[in-house]
Amino acid sequence: MKAPTTLHITWDRDLIFNGTSADAAIVLDSAGKAGPSPVQTLGFALSACMGMDVVHILRKGRYDLRGLTVSLVAERAPEDPHRITSVALTFAITGAVPPEQVQRAIDLSHEKYCSVWHSMRQDISFSARFTIAA
Repeated sequence: MKAPTTLHITWDRDLIFNGTSADAAIVLDSAGKAGPSPVQTLGFALSACMGMDVVHILRKGRYDLRGLTVSLVAERAPEDPHRITSVALTFAITGAVPPEQVQRAIDLSHEKYCSVWHSMRQDISFSARFTIAA
């Protein structure tokens, strides 16, 4: 069984909080100035979760992955609570990786492995695309 994730946040000033979890630390800022906002942090978490899955799957398959960048665009509802209503991810792969293997890795992450995605509302529109540069 996976251990629970624990963290603590402490109000610093204005709408800025300092957070810690194990050895990790983060500053959260409602305005996104001193650190990412909570929604930006959710976007980072989703991008990193899926990116880590894709790297793990492709490296396990022994493909020539030399680089990966993940970009995210999240649309938000116009009314409170301004929740995320759609997510579009773009994976930019560097290396000689077959396109069908990149698609397979993205699909496995989205459908099975990414704990962040599976913790979010499943009615959020999701799309993912990728590019490959040698």
